[in-house]
Formats: sequence, C-alpha cells, structure tokens
Amino acid sequence: MTDDVIYEVEGSIGWIVFNRPDQRNALTFAMYDRVAEICRSVPADGSITALVLRGAGERAFAAGTDMSEFRGFSKPQDAIDYERDAEAVFSAIETCPVPTIAAIVGACTGGGGAIAASCDLRICDATLKFGFPIARTLGNCLSIANLARLSALMGSGRVREILFTARLIEAEEASAIGLVSEVLPDADAVMARARALASTVASHAPLTLRATSEALRRLRVDGAGANDHDLVEQCYMSEDFRDGMEAFLAKRKPAWKGR
Repeated sequence: MTDDVIYEVEGSIGWIVFNRPDQRNALTFAMYDRVAEICRSVPADGSITALVLRGAGERAFAAGTDMSEFRGFSKPQDAIDYERDAEAVFSAIETCPVPTIAAIVGACTGGGGAIAASCDLRICDATLKFGFPIARTLGNCLSIANLARLSALMGSGRVREILFTARLIEAEEASAIGLVSEVLPDADAVMARARALASTVASHAPLTLRATSEALRRLRVDGAGANDHDLVEQCYMSEDFRDGMEAFLAKRKPAWKGR
C-alpha cells in the first residue's frame, strides 16, 4: 500500500486521490495497482454509492506514468506485461460496481488520460490539457484496448489526429466533443460538482447504472452482438424493478435497494 494513492470515504462517496502533486501526480506501478485494488474491493451493498477519482493539487489529474518506471525495461516481455497490467487497472475501473467520476483539474495525460477514459463520467476545470503526446515524448504506443476505449469516446479520426500531432485537447474542445460532460471554472468548483454528481447518481437505481456501464463496456469490446441476457434478467427480475413499477403507478418515489 502506498500514500501516493489516498482512499477516503465521505458518507457513501469514495474518493481516490493521486497524491504526488510535486510530480504532477505521475503514476508509479504501485499506484496503478492500488487503484485497481480499491475499485475491485468496493462493496455492492449500497454502503458506497459512487467513486470519485482526482489528483492532489491544482496542476494535474495525473500526468501519465512516471517515466523512471520504464528504466528497468530490457526485454520485449517487459513491455507486454506493462500493457497487460495497465489494462487490468482500466478494466477494474470500468467494472467497478458503483459509478465512477473523474474530477479532472489541469493535465490529464498518458495513463492519467486512460484512467479518466475508463470512468463513467468526466468533468474538468478550464485548465484541462488532455492527450497522449507520446509521439514527441516517449516514443511508445497505446494498446489496442486503449485505442478502442478512446475511439468510443471521441471517434477514431480524432484519436488518430491527436496521436499523430501529439497535441493536447483543451477544455472547450473536450466539452464540444463529449469527452467531458461539464467544464467548471476552477478546482473548487470541480470538486463541488463531483460531490453533487455523486449524490445524483446515488439517488438512482443502482442496478440500472451498473447494467448500463457494463453493457457499454461489452458493446465496445464485443460489438453489437454482445450478450446482455444476464444484465436484462438482473434488472427486470429485481426487487428494484418491481418497486419502481409500483412506485410509478402510485406516483411515489421508489426505494432503491440494489437487488
């Protein structure tokens, strides 16, 4: 466990904080592992209703993987293992049983961008710089899984363009293309809005949100023929669906239980 990633719970909202502000929250391998561990351990019993990911300070959400971590790469398997392990982290975020919100302030690049892209919702401040400028920095490449994830968010043409030009997407463009849902004026506003969003999703049917997130993941990975029978059955056969239907007919609010 590392203090470079802090996990705190406020009420029913979990907060993951990348805590290396002096290094623009550059991610070590241990930090990636800790994020995955947290996401996999979130209970589905309603005690945690949303997870917010953010960076410490006001310069960066996370400025990619700490480059010093790559110094030990000496053989092809090192690179393959890195991308495999990174994908396991992004998958853990995507399959987290509660909605995930990336509260982005400042730079969100490389691995930080991949983490944000794995979240259900993204909001940012006006200083956002999002991208993967690896063609002018490291000279590595993105995995097909990451290219597919990014293409689903903003289209393969734009992904190709930002990778080839190594430019960073700023807040206004990110909002226009749907990469983020909201642009807030500063860090304080981003955190306040993240809390409000977390409260909003906490008031909604958890099985609906969980099924939607998982179905969109399967759609990206397996295409339109992906099997959704388990998701449909889970929702339609749930206590929540029965109560939601009766509540609608009785003109009252449903009491979601997540089962």
